[in-house]
Amino acid sequence: MKNQILLNNYDLPCELQEHLQKFVSYYNHERYHEALNNLTPADVFYGRGEEILELREMIKRNTLAMRKQIHYDGQTTQMS
Repeated sequence: MKNQILLNNYDLPCELQEHLQKFVSYYNHERYHEALNNLTPADVFYGRGEEILELREMIKRNTLAMRKQIHYDGQTTQMS
């Protein structure tokens, strides 16, 4: 946060406060944290973490199955 704040010049204290609030909101609600299994702190705090991880796992399985199917479909086409 300090590095972000020092990059800008603020003429009024309210500008600094607004920038700090935006940064904290981004950090807690949008930025994924590797230590939290790539979830946001808000996801963990509000108990959405497991649901999100399960959804990601389902998407991963579906994607791998689709890629495998495309691969095998391509091999059978080449053999014909």
